[in-house]
Amino acid sequence: MTPQHVAVIDIGKTNAKLALVDTSDLSEIVVVTRPNTVLAGPPWPHFDVEGHWDFLLDSLRDFHAKHGVDAISITTHGACAALLDKHGELAAPILDYEHSGPDEVVDRYNTIRPPFSETGSPPLAGGLNIGAQLFWQFHEDPELKDRTNCIVTYPQYWVARLTGHTAMDVTSLGCHTDLWNPHTGTFSSLVDKLGIADKLPPVRKPSDLLGSVLPYVATRTGLPEDTPVYCGVHDSNASLLPYVLSEQKPFSVVSTGTWVIAMSLGGKDIRLDPNLDTLMNVTALGDPAPSARFMGGREHDLATGGTYPAPTALDVEDVIANQIMLMPAVVENTGPFKNRRSHWIGEEPGVGTSKRGAAVSLYLALVTAECLGNIGHSGQIIVEGPFAGNRTYLHMLGVATGSAIHRASGTTGTSAGASLLAIKKDAANLTSSTRVDVENASLLRSYADYWRTTVLKQFG
Repeated sequence: MTPQHVAVIDIGKTNAKLALVDTSDLSEIVVVTRPNTVLAGPPWPHFDVEGHWDFLLDSLRDFHAKHGVDAISITTHGACAALLDKHGELAAPILDYEHSGPDEVVDRYNTIRPPFSETGSPPLAGGLNIGAQLFWQFHEDPELKDRTNCIVTYPQYWVARLTGHTAMDVTSLGCHTDLWNPHTGTFSSLVDKLGIADKLPPVRKPSDLLGSVLPYVATRTGLPEDTPVYCGVHDSNASLLPYVLSEQKPFSVVSTGTWVIAMSLGGKDIRLDPNLDTLMNVTALGDPAPSARFMGGREHDLATGGTYPAPTALDVEDVIANQIMLMPAVVENTGPFKNRRSHWIGEEPGVGTSKRGAAVSLYLALVTAECLGNIGHSGQIIVEGPFAGNRTYLHMLGVATGSAIHRASGTTGTSAGASLLAIKKDAANLTSSTRVDVENASLLRSYADYWRTTVLKQFG
């Protein structure tokens, strides 16, 4: 029987969430969140998984008591692995991928790192490559590898806590880990070089049923002991899944949050350039998907400096008329313009003003357009997540790419996509998006052309 209410554990880089999704229309009945706080250590900065666990169990209890929970699905951010000991407990805290520790041994790691042609995984800063994380962790703690019985990707860490079963999923492995070959659908050569082949559980499809909740979980939450738990999926691929199942190629999905991830299906045949922060993701169906990304949500928060009134059409016109522009990159170690220092052209708008919000939104759309161009985008663009509610961003993205823009409904496309893992049905009648009518197209076009010309002139 198809579950009616699927509880989706959604661990993003900024917030941990639990959403209850009605599978009849993929609507969210209720969503609760808590900050994804990074604890300082020791031995290294790590995620507060115990705090998340209590939050998730309490929320599952409340959801089930009020609405009923029929199944659990899981989606998390990438670049994250859990090292489990022989008892199924953490052998070490789960490293925050933004920690710079792995950079200390990057030269040594590069001697065993597979080439981009094998993995589709670009070399990234800190722990954004799971292979680099593991290499550094084993260097920092020489006994850690021996203590580690099993290595799981992050969605499956929560599966293990819920069910006691271990696995890895193809989308999390395909997310710039250095551990996966998306062309062959097998582990990369790095696995043997790290000496971890015997510590890796089976690789499963995100939609595979891995088990039911443990008795302890059932007692704590009130859930029936036969409540099914599905394997889980990387969050950007969760956002992509409804459209993989429902849309005709070519098209692209732009998943927005702390990261902006652009993923193209059926687009132009283009050679990916790892220097532009492009990579090869793997869809929930196991197919390669050219992708590009930058830390757009983080850039938004840093560049705006806080909350601001929603920009008006007059704000946008004023920014364009005075050629007020933000140059990349606000977060310097990611995106198509990484390793470049951000600055303003024209009079910098005041923090907290709607004019500043307009300028930052235009900037984010233009960087997104560069990402899409770098992966051979063609066809319509579907924007999901927080930026789907930013009209200035949507209008500029449509103009800069020359593409039809559709705004996905729902507060978080990741939850809707992850819920599909449990219901295994065509999403054609379940997805919902609205085409965006672009305003001030000619003004936006002139601004976009000038911005890109300036970027190329300044940075080459």
